[in-house]
Amino acid sequence: DKANTKIANSEFLNGLDYVRATRKVIQELEKIGKGKGKINYRLRDAVFSRQRYWGEPFPVYYKNGLPQIIGEEYLPLTLPEVEKYLPTETGDPPLGNASVWAWDVEKAEVVSNDLIDHKNVYPLELNTMPGWAGSSQYFNRYMDPLNDEAIYSPEAISYWQDVDLYIGGVEHATGHLLYSRFWQKFMFDLGLAPVEEYAKKLVNQGMILGTSAFVYREEGTNRVISKGLIKDKDVTPIHADVSLVNASDELDIEGFQNWRPEFKESEFVLEDGKYLVGREVEKMSKSKYNVVNPDEICVEYGADALRLYEMFLGPLEQAKPWNTAGITGVYGFLKKLWKLYHSGPEGTFYVQEDPPEKAALKTLHKTIKKVEEDIENLSFNTSVSSFMICVNELSAQKCKNREILTPLAILISPYAPHMAEELWHKLGHKASVANAAFPVFDQQFLVEDTKAYPISFNGKMRFTLELPLDLDKEGIEKAVMDHEKTQAQLQGRTPKRVIVVPGKIVNIVG
Repeated sequence: DKANTKIANSEFLNGLDYVRATRKVIQELEKIGKGKGKINYRLRDAVFSRQRYWGEPFPVYYKNGLPQIIGEEYLPLTLPEVEKYLPTETGDPPLGNASVWAWDVEKAEVVSNDLIDHKNVYPLELNTMPGWAGSSQYFNRYMDPLNDEAIYSPEAISYWQDVDLYIGGVEHATGHLLYSRFWQKFMFDLGLAPVEEYAKKLVNQGMILGTSAFVYREEGTNRVISKGLIKDKDVTPIHADVSLVNASDELDIEGFQNWRPEFKESEFVLEDGKYLVGREVEKMSKSKYNVVNPDEICVEYGADALRLYEMFLGPLEQAKPWNTAGITGVYGFLKKLWKLYHSGPEGTFYVQEDPPEKAALKTLHKTIKKVEEDIENLSFNTSVSSFMICVNELSAQKCKNREILTPLAILISPYAPHMAEELWHKLGHKASVANAAFPVFDQQFLVEDTKAYPISFNGKMRFTLELPLDLDKEGIEKAVMDHEKTQAQLQGRTPKRVIVVPGKIVNIVG
């Protein structure tokens, strides 16, 4: 583990960790003129061709078996029409199915393959460029998307410069994200890009991990042993499709045998009449049979529930294990949100035009403030928690006020866009909620004007009492002593003294 390695027996490097020691060596070499520090990018030679239809066609034709470049003035080439996008029966890429995919050098245009004579008409390249041919510069194309003369104009790229925030998966760190930076630096060196790095800030979102399921085959036998019985046995774990396992980790043995016929004759050793699988969190992958189909989640719970749950799983940059059972909590929250707007007879839509209570305004504006901060910090998981607290509080307050429910619909629209759009139109709006101005929190509604005093008897807290913050010491004591819960605690006794610390506590002694 390089990160935690301490250098020893190395004179001026002793005690330094690996990273600091490396920097120190470079500094010393530069000082004595024997070397120079340099950043090496881990670029690997990448195959720049794909045997598929969808991709940029290469401007290349073949003369006597050698590739010839088509002049820039004749670009771009447009993909030809094909009947099917599969490789040909002879194994050629899908462009081998095209009947009009030859280059006429005299006419400088694409013509029918029937005209190929290897004198004036030649076959075109059948491979296409990889996805990263376009993805390495697409962000700059957004700056001038309608330009049909160049990838972008100098005026547009000079105005927009770069991307403010780029979010990319950590799995692309040594692929797309590295090659796109290389591409940008290349364009910068040519004077075609105004900045050397295309993004001011890069955030790598963590992967959604899958929870794999395993069965255990005993070595040298035809027995498959349940998870709880494998101790002290020599077993080989084998991936099972998670769709064959229920929420209690019980395997559908018949389904498994149909899926893997080689286990038809195996003996399944059960515990309490069930075969229980082992579980392990791994990268979600088809090869591990732990992929959860989002379409099925959307059918059962809706796209908004899926979207919210993915955010709710944890911080954006962390890897997060998927657990389908956990989505029910988010689904329940969405139902409660819907109910907030549908408190009329038999669950019909209902809002009040009356001014809202101060408590509801406080709930709304503290949520606006928190969500605004969370969006700036990309802390979407805590935003979802804030929405849950908000809806719970508004439900307890029996809030039905338009002045509260309208901004709430806008506030939640980036998180649950489908439900927010539906609620927005029910609130009487014709245009999309996406066009509405985002709510702005008002500090006046967040100013505390009451204090929840803990009321103690002989040092033991018995209840809390909400009192105005501007109440003086005598007023606090009177309000506490007059309260029915205080009378119940004293049972007719007269206390020896009442200790009041304004803004903090009340303690009744005796």
